[in-house]
Amino acid sequence: MKKDIHPEYKDAEISCACGHVVKTRSTVEKMHVNLCSACHPFFTGQAKFVDTEGRVDRFNKRYGRK
Repeated sequence: MKKDIHPEYKDAEISCACGHVVKTRSTVEKMHVNLCSACHPFFTGQAKFVDTEGRVDRFNKRYGRK
């Protein structure tokens, strides 16, 4: 590995808009994200499948599924 061409790898802190903080290592010391596994609906179990326009029914009618 060549010397003096690689970025410095140091402790990093990723903070979410919900207040959750993750400590890791990266080339960037501080990062801010809007969603994380602590607040994302998929990971918290609050995710819902919403078919507001009836797209699934329309697909099933068009392609013969009943």
